[in-house]
Amino acid sequence: MKEKLLYLGVGMLFTHELDAMRNHEWLVLPLTSWLPSEYGEAVFIWTHIPLFAILVAALASLNMKIRQNTRLGFSIFLVIHGILHAAFSTHEKYEFASLTSNVLIFGGAICGALYLLLNGRASRT
Repeated sequence: MKEKLLYLGVGMLFTHELDAMRNHEWLVLPLTSWLPSEYGEAVFIWTHIPLFAILVAALASLNMKIRQNTRLGFSIFLVIHGILHAAFSTHEKYEFASLTSNVLIFGGAICGALYLLLNGRASRT
């Protein structure tokens, strides 16, 4: 069950990034918001290629320790990502108001939290 939650969280994050293009997320992110919009957009797009490649490689690693640590770290990231979206929701350029956007963001955070909960229970038994 926890693996299904993890992969659902991965799917939600990847789909959220598609939605992030529609919602101009680079205008809100501290690392890109100061750039002219066209440059911020390009940086936002191109940085996701190595980030996603590394994530997928680590999630599929044959090294069990790398794979387990990535799953744990990614699940923590999903929770933090949801918290950051809640914190930035009052930003003047924040556009993630649709039901779809919120399901992707906070659904991913819930998947991450449940994975962590189930992982913690499994390690205690």
